[in-house]
Amino acid sequence: MTNEAYDDTTTLDPRIAQRLKHDDKGLVAAVIQQFDTKEVLMVGYMNDEAIRRTLTTGRVTFWSRSRQEYWRKGDTSGHAQYVKSFALDCDGDAILVEVDQVGAACHTGKRSCFEEGGQLPVVVGHRTKEQEGQR
Repeated sequence: MTNEAYDDTTTLDPRIAQRLKHDDKGLVAAVIQQFDTKEVLMVGYMNDEAIRRTLTTGRVTFWSRSRQEYWRKGDTSGHAQYVKSFALDCDGDAILVEVDQVGAACHTGKRSCFEEGGQLPVVVGHRTKEQEGQR
């Protein structure tokens, strides 16, 4: 992407839009992470307009799949998400938004949406001797 400014703030910059791989409903998964602790807070979904709003306002906006409307985290609860960084994954089918979370991120009132579900039983993997020291 070039560094030239995109001056039409009413639509998503086409240089960003062309990099996205939307699902069949025009959505991309957005992982929301606390910027300083790296805690994963929640997963939401964004279409091009929600992405545009997030990039241009500094607050996270999602598309509600159940209500079929935009919602900006914190507008009713006060638990706002202030954007610190925004990145696409290598395939363009997921977004990582680092935020400064005010209050709970989850609608249950928990800090993270991954608290209520709890840990699942899993076989823990281990590196081989040859893999030690590799990232």
